[in-house]
Amino acid sequence: MTRDAGEPGRIRTWLRRDGGQLSVEFTGMVPIILVTLVLLWQAVLVGYTFTLASGAADEGVRKAVASGAWDRRTGCEAAVYERLPGAWEGSARIDCGTEGADMVKVTIRLEAPVLFPGFADLPIPVTATAGAAAEGK
Repeated sequence: MTRDAGEPGRIRTWLRRDGGQLSVEFTGMVPIILVTLVLLWQAVLVGYTFTLASGAADEGVRKAVASGAWDRRTGCEAAVYERLPGAWEGSARIDCGTEGADMVKVTIRLEAPVLFPGFADLPIPVTATAGAAAEGK
């Protein structure tokens, strides 16, 4: 009696021969998955830096407008540094100024941290600007 190609014994033998294929494919995919995760995390860091910069610029404008003309710059910079986490304070460039007599404008430039600093040493600059009407005090 001959066995047919579709019998269970033959199929089991064929499956056993390809048993290591999953291990090889997994090993090949691991670096691709890890690089994708690192790039996604770097994108999250850049997005978070945008959020921090815009929030700090808004806070600086609020404080500058509320503090009056004589103490605008000091209040603005203090509010910005209070809002930023320590990792971003070192790269912060803050410009608290006025446009004309009736407008307060704050521009903040931050550098997004790089996940692996030694691997890619390219700063990713993020700039945020906020403005508000100056109150006459």
